[in-house]
Amino acid sequence: MRILGITIPEEKRLEIGLTTLYGVGRSRAQAILKEANVSFGLKGKEATIDQENKIRSVIERLTLEGDLKREVAGNIKRLKDIKAYRGVRHMRGLPVRGQRTKTNSRTRRGNVRKTMGTGRKIAEKK
Repeated sequence: MRILGITIPEEKRLEIGLTTLYGVGRSRAQAILKEANVSFGLKGKEATIDQENKIRSVIERLTLEGDLKREVAGNIKRLKDIKAYRGVRHMRGLPVRGQRTKTNSRTRRGNVRKTMGTGRKIAEKK
């Protein structure tokens, strides 16, 4: 089954398989299936064409994949342009949502150790 140009895994349950779409997590996948009147436990290959069409019609009403990525990128660009605090944090590659940075934040800053023990040690003279 293909939705929005993305192949939904055939062997996984639809509840899990729909999460391959950008912008669809578990709760949103369940809401989509509930609205389309399709069982959560149904596998991708077991779905009938009618069920696929119902799911597709529900998904096409949502903002997902490329449109959602563009919207998020536009929001970040707006924050950067107006020099908002969050925009500045995005520009500097630092955590945006108030996390501590003295320790932690390795994934955001890279594995940079900024402590006193860095640098070359000076050889002792006798």
